[in-house]
Amino acid sequence: MTVRQAKWHGRVEGATDRCAVPGCGEPGEFRAPISPGNFDGPGTWSFLCLEHVRAHNAAYNFFEGMSAEEIEAAQSPIAGWERATRAFATNGADRGPAWTDFADPLDAISARFRPESRRQRVDRFNAKERHALGVLGLKDDVDRRGLRKRYSDLLRRYHPDRNGGDRRHEKKLQQVIEAYNALKGARAFAGMGQ
Repeated sequence: MTVRQAKWHGRVEGATDRCAVPGCGEPGEFRAPISPGNFDGPGTWSFLCLEHVRAHNAAYNFFEGMSAEEIEAAQSPIAGWERATRAFATNGADRGPAWTDFADPLDAISARFRPESRRQRVDRFNAKERHALGVLGLKDDVDRRGLRKRYSDLLRRYHPDRNGGDRRHEKKLQQVIEAYNALKGARAFAGMGQ
């Protein structure tokens, strides 16, 4: 048995009330919000005939009363995604180890099932990279973005072109550049984007 599609999307079948527009005798088969715009909850509706709901829809402007910045934000392709969300449930299990802590993926998988007392933490950075972190003044939980930001800040501070020609910091500048070069290819950042 096939179900017949309604000719008009949004039609309220069997509506008994008349159109809400004064003087109209047609049945009010289509819902239209009384106060269009941003509202919380189900809102209030009036029921209109086909002719009047078409006129209502033609006059509707979602952006009415918004500033240019609000309109731009509403049209953004990522609107709503910048809000914080809850983390996925782990069903009571502890979180697995970070993949970047291991050179071999099988070690990471097996570490998930080892008792906590037998787990050994693999350092993200080797000794040379740890020294470079110290030169840049970073902790070992830094990500690639934090590394780049700190490098950029230190370049601005120590570079003679940026600090009025003061060449007293050239040695420190060289150390910063060497530290960044040592860290930018670190295994800890291998899975992170540029």
